[in-house]
Amino acid sequence: MAALILQCLVAGPAQAADPLLSQGKPATASSSEGAGTPASAAVDGAPGTRWSSTFSDPQWIQVDLGATATVTSVVLQWEAAHATAFRIQVSGDASAWTDVYSTTTGTGGTQTLTVSGSGRYVRVYGTARATAYGYSLWEFQVYGTTGGGTACGSANAALNRPATASSAEGAGTPASAAVDGATGTRWASAFSDPQWIQVDLGSAQQVCQVVLQWEAAYATAFRVQVSGDASTWTDVYSTTTGTGGTQTLNVSGSGRYVRVYGTARATAYGYSLWELTVRTTGTTTPPGGGDLGPNVHVFDPSTPAATIQSTLDSVFTQMESNQFGLQRHALLFKPGSYNVNANIGFYTSIAGLGRNPDDVTINGQVRVDAGWFGGNATQNFWRSAENLSITPSGGTNQWAVSQAAPFRRVHVRGNLNLAPSGYGWASGGYIADSRIDGTVQPYSQQQWFTRDSNIGGWLNGVWNMVFSGVVGAPAQSFPEPPYTTLDTSPVTREKPYLYVDASGNYQVFVPALRQNSRGVSWAGAGTSIPLSQFYVAKPSDTAATINAALASGLHLLFTPGIYHVGQTINVTRANTVVLGLGYATIIPDNGVVPMRVADVDGVKVAGLLFDAGSVNSPILMEVGPTGSAATHAANPTSIQDVFFRIGGAHAGKATTSLVVNSDNAIIDHIWAWRGDHGTGIGWTVNTADTGLIVNGDDVTAYGLFVEHYQKYQVVWNGQRGKTIFFQNEMPYDPPNQAAWMNGSTRGYASYKVADSVTSHEAWGLGAYCYFNVDPSIVAERGFETPVAAGVRFHDLLTVSLGGNGTIAHVVNNTGGPAQGTDTIPVKVVTFP
Repeated sequence: MAALILQCLVAGPAQAADPLLSQGKPATASSSEGAGTPASAAVDGAPGTRWSSTFSDPQWIQVDLGATATVTSVVLQWEAAHATAFRIQVSGDASAWTDVYSTTTGTGGTQTLTVSGSGRYVRVYGTARATAYGYSLWEFQVYGTTGGGTACGSANAALNRPATASSAEGAGTPASAAVDGATGTRWASAFSDPQWIQVDLGSAQQVCQVVLQWEAAYATAFRVQVSGDASTWTDVYSTTTGTGGTQTLNVSGSGRYVRVYGTARATAYGYSLWELTVRTTGTTTPPGGGDLGPNVHVFDPSTPAATIQSTLDSVFTQMESNQFGLQRHALLFKPGSYNVNANIGFYTSIAGLGRNPDDVTINGQVRVDAGWFGGNATQNFWRSAENLSITPSGGTNQWAVSQAAPFRRVHVRGNLNLAPSGYGWASGGYIADSRIDGTVQPYSQQQWFTRDSNIGGWLNGVWNMVFSGVVGAPAQSFPEPPYTTLDTSPVTREKPYLYVDASGNYQVFVPALRQNSRGVSWAGAGTSIPLSQFYVAKPSDTAATINAALASGLHLLFTPGIYHVGQTINVTRANTVVLGLGYATIIPDNGVVPMRVADVDGVKVAGLLFDAGSVNSPILMEVGPTGSAATHAANPTSIQDVFFRIGGAHAGKATTSLVVNSDNAIIDHIWAWRGDHGTGIGWTVNTADTGLIVNGDDVTAYGLFVEHYQKYQVVWNGQRGKTIFFQNEMPYDPPNQAAWMNGSTRGYASYKVADSVTSHEAWGLGAYCYFNVDPSIVAERGFETPVAAGVRFHDLLTVSLGGNGTIAHVVNNTGGPAQGTDTIPVKVVTFP
């Protein structure tokens, strides 16, 4: 009877839809408890055998399916020693892994997990055990389908992949020029034999065709080779009678690396290739380019103004008060002049499609007010204006916003009013790379950050007005008036943006890195990337499709909409651009990490909203894996207008919103928000520990808005970090003081610099409390930092909003307390 019961237990549910792929396949593990519990015992189909690991974390078991498969479900039949925290991962090469499931609340027993991903290898990666013993599985079953066709694909697997060569004739003919998709650039070698060029496809693939587009200096004798390690090579084609021109070579071989190895030249010059194209078998890689989808509204100056105005009004009617709706819109104007008024509601972006802001002129208003909320602008979130000029009717343009509402690359030919009609409350905001000919009028705005812009003047300040690299900014004068002014910004790169070139084709312009920048960048250097080199994602796309596009060398453009992802989007190639339009929103399913960026040079991620799912994700976005140590000073990764939300639209959970492990990264305007209103709100409902953790060294942050997390809002562990402007509200909803304690300390500081840090500097920081559930709660301090010669803070303040709670000290044990119904800030000019 016992044997029968055990057999029923481990048999698991029927999987009629897809076959079992893992049984009897090769399995390996990080460890085994003993000879009687090997990895193979978890895939042998025998109910009385099991794999078990040694008694430590982490541990893993993986199975080699023998071929790439689309994995649809994984069944884990645990022995009593199960995992409470683990991930299911897939890989094409057993090296680079992608999460398709993640949990920190594993239940043991039999877990049937619906997943979506593809790979040859599937792994269970355990990070926390339920017992003092190891991890133990009776059976590890993987279901899915293999195949997908063996026809030679049409996509170029070499496009924008890392390429190297034995030599280059000069700086203008690097190896990368042969895989950039541009037929006007080329690789050329030195004038000798032999020479080679190779490309890294990123994972082992079945190569079926290689196309060589030779310049006049071609090879008469050469070989095409494949390799799994870039060391041992296998010929898949060889000739001594090369013809030059365009050679389409049908080949057969498997490898991660493809090399063209030349041994005899047709001329006295080197070898020269316009393009090296590699095609592989299996599912066709998604193509680049394409339409921008139904939620992008593109306007042309030849269209009647009344027609344009009707569309603008219709979108605004839908979005004015649609704070947690599912609709997303981008309003794009081709170069020209328009006589319209654009009121901008939630999840709406308005932008010009010129190369520079003055290429598009709006004669009227690009306006945000707060009539929908009784003249209170503190909830005017999630909207943007970019890359256009405004000649405002009446001489003043109104932009009354709060968080996550950037105003970038905008030329206002007049004044700019940042307050709602009636001068009600407002809690913004952010301006960058903009020119305001007149005066910026914040009026009731509590805090504001302006970076690398030109302004005609600034009217007033309430609590915390910060300027970095702004021509025309008021002089440094904190605490009264509360102006924090830096003459230049240490290191910047402006956000990539979409534009239309002279031929009417879409391009994405990527501005160059600037050091000690000041004023607008409009005439600055940069690179244009044609839309054909982007995968244009639609909300119906899966993470697997998006990853396939990225792996093929494409950049990524998210069109407006809601994207559910069942596995991690992995950005692994240097210089990849990931750009969202119209507040494209990514929601992780099954607790996966929705996006990870590798520790590589120059990735740009901009214009996205990450919205936590119902199953807790450990992280919503990770830049560089744990332990990243490469230097990226010459070409850092940048994160711009990237926003995070836990709760509000639905009940969401995420332990940490953004983790930055890579060195030299630039964080340029984020809002990480644990929701305080909307749906799915509560101390035990939308749980989230920390908004931002910085582990990388030499990271620079501009415009940090981080609010309502349940522990530290920001934790900075890296050395030589810099923050210019920080705005925070502590969590509103601790039920009582006992529920919000950091050991024996009352509450958590908003901004924590780790005790190990010896160099850090920050300017213009504000932390506020509003404990509306229990106003007697005390936060011991707003800011917590080691006292060291290299750690310096400038212009800090704390505020108790309406006397709902107390912040006992501003920084460490200096300053304070912030308390009382008068809502008067407590300020510290320098610390230490």
